[in-house]
Amino acid sequence: MKRTLQRMFALVVALVLTAPVLAAEIEGVRLWRAPDHTRLVFDLSEPAEHKLFTLAGPHRVVIDISDADAELASALAGLELENTPIAAVRHARQNQRDLRVVLDLKQQTNPRSFALRRHGDLPDRLVIDLHDKVVQEEKTLLQVSRERDVVIAIDAGHGGEDPGALGPGGLREKDVVLAISRQLQRAIDARPGFKAKLVRTGDYYIPLRERVNKGRELRADLFVSIHADAFTRKDARGAGVYAVSSRGATSETARFLAQRENESDLIGGAGSLNLGDKDDTLAGVLLDLSMTATMNASLDIGASVLQQLGGVTHLHKKRVEQANFAVLRSPDVPSILVETGFITNPQEARRLRDPSFQRRLAQKLSDGIVAHFTTRPPAGSWLAVNRDRLDRRHTIARGDTLSGIAARYNVSVASLKKLNGIDSTVIRVGQTLNIPSS
Repeated sequence: MKRTLQRMFALVVALVLTAPVLAAEIEGVRLWRAPDHTRLVFDLSEPAEHKLFTLAGPHRVVIDISDADAELASALAGLELENTPIAAVRHARQNQRDLRVVLDLKQQTNPRSFALRRHGDLPDRLVIDLHDKVVQEEKTLLQVSRERDVVIAIDAGHGGEDPGALGPGGLREKDVVLAISRQLQRAIDARPGFKAKLVRTGDYYIPLRERVNKGRELRADLFVSIHADAFTRKDARGAGVYAVSSRGATSETARFLAQRENESDLIGGAGSLNLGDKDDTLAGVLLDLSMTATMNASLDIGASVLQQLGGVTHLHKKRVEQANFAVLRSPDVPSILVETGFITNPQEARRLRDPSFQRRLAQKLSDGIVAHFTTRPPAGSWLAVNRDRLDRRHTIARGDTLSGIAARYNVSVASLKKLNGIDSTVIRVGQTLNIPSS
C-alpha cells in the first residue's frame, strides 16, 4: 500500500512538472498617432512579462514578450504607419517560447512601455509609447499685441485607448465629442476677439492631468471639457453643465459621473493623479484662494452656457452642478464640463450622431461662452479695449425671454425694449435684438 502511494505521488509530481505553461495570446494590435508620440497597444489574453530595448544603425525598438503566442501577420498588415515614425513592424519566435516584435523606425524616438491589467471590458494590455525627439529651434521674439484674444481651450473627452461611453450601433463617446469640439472651435473662431484651441485634435488619449496642464500652457481664459453622458437607465436624458466642487458632488448623478470620468486615467494608462504638490500648508491656502475665485467664474460661465443649451436640447438639470471632476481641477483657469446628452438613450444617441445637431449644439455653446466674456471681458483683451464699439446683437432662440436676455448682457429690460422698439414682452424665435451698452 505504501509503495502504491509513493508511485501515485511521483506520478502527480511528474505531471505538475511537465505541465505546459499557458502562453499569453496576443488578440489584437492597435495604433494611434498623437501630436507628440505614437502609441502601439497589444491586447493580451492574460498578463505577460516583457522587455524593451533599442538598437541603432538603423534605429529600431525591440520588444520581447515572454511566453506569448500570436499570429500577427494580418493584424500588423492593417496598421496605418504613414504618419508615424514606424517604417515597418516585424515579429518572430524567440527562444522557442517568447515573441520578439521589432519596430523599424524612420527616425529616433524615446520609447516607453508599460502593462495595463484587465479593466472593465478592456483586456490585459501591453502599451508602447514612442515619444518624438524634440527638435530645438531658434525662436524669434515677436512683438506681442497689446490687445489679445480671449482663448478658449476645448477638451474633447476620452480618445484612443479610452472610447468613453458606448451608445446604440457602436456609437462611441470619443468620436461624438471630438466632432462637437471641432464645430465649437469653428463657431468661436468666427467671433471677433476670440480664439479656440483644441486640447485633443485626433483619436488619441491624453491623461487627465495633462489636459489640465495643456489648458494652463495655452493661457486659456476658459477650459471646456466636452462629454456625452451615460447611465444605467436608458430613459435618462438631457444635457448638463458641471463646475468643480471642493466639497464633493452635489447630487448622486454628479457623484456617479465624477467617479466614472476620473477612472479614465486608469483606462488610459496614466496611473494615479499626483497630488503631492498640495500637501504643503501654504500651497494649500494659496490654492484654496485661487480655486474659490476660479470656481465662482466657472459657475457664472456655466450658467450662461446652460441657458443657451436649453434652447436646443432638453436639460437634465436646470442649474450648474458641481462635482469633483479631475479634469476641472485647475487653480487658475475657469473650467466647465459639458455633458451634451445621454449617449445611452437611443433618441439622444441619434441626435448626437447627427452632424446638423452637432453644429446647432456647438453654436449654442459658443453663444453662451461669448455672451459671458462680452459682458465681462478680461483685462488687456481685444474685447475689453473695444467693448464700447462692439456691435452687440442677440438672435432669439427657443426658450429665450426678455428678462433672461437682459440678465445675460447685464442691461435692464426697459433699455432693451426701448432700443429695439418693443412695446410688449412678446418676442419670436429668430428675431435679432440690439443690445444697449451696459
